[in-house]
Amino acid sequence: MHSLRLPFGLGLILIATACARMDHIGKPPSFTPTMNSTEQLAMLNPGLPLTTPHDTPIHRASLWSGGKQSLLGDRRAAQRGDIMTVVIEIDEEAQISNSTSRSRNGSENLAIPDLFGIPQRITPKLPEGASLDRAVGLNSTSQSGGDGSVSRSEELTLRVAATVMQVLPNGILEIQGSQEVRVNFELRELLVSGFVRPEDISRQNEITYDKVAAARISYGGRGQLTDVQQPRIGQQILDAILPF
Repeated sequence: MHSLRLPFGLGLILIATACARMDHIGKPPSFTPTMNSTEQLAMLNPGLPLTTPHDTPIHRASLWSGGKQSLLGDRRAAQRGDIMTVVIEIDEEAQISNSTSRSRNGSENLAIPDLFGIPQRITPKLPEGASLDRAVGLNSTSQSGGDGSVSRSEELTLRVAATVMQVLPNGILEIQGSQEVRVNFELRELLVSGFVRPEDISRQNEITYDKVAAARISYGGRGQLTDVQQPRIGQQILDAILPF
């Protein structure tokens, strides 16, 4: 009975992997459904208002109203379901080079020609050529060297709309955004999530990625080209378990 569990489990893994690829065999990969997504649910259920709404006809007609629909109103995202733009501009380059070298030579000689007359008494009894005039001699040499370098360059420029998922008790906004672009038979997916302070959002309702705490940015894709570039599932398993 136990011998059948391993092939059965392996079969389930292979079936799940095959089903994931069956989506784009002979056709472009399907988009992720937006209906009933976490972002849509946040827009449908904005939660309790943080301030009393000014929805009277007088306030709607006034240019000095504090609402978002007024001429001078603050249109920045502030509550659950609001949308802001996350600007991702990564242009980083780092280069580190280290080199170390160390060399040491040491030599020690210890002679005891007169030690209470002991050398004179022992030397005649030693084999021919042996003597205690130089009782101890040490000689050591050590040398070590090291060289290392790190070079890294990254460049990425993206813009994505993110939805406010919830407002934390301290006023911090939890955001999450996704974007999918399909070109021929390859689908590119951009995901971003994190926490932002309302005061860091610009008047254009934008925020840069370096002001997003616990930022999680993923830029990848799926499709026929990605399938070819990825090693087979069996090869990945063997690479993980083989000790040589």
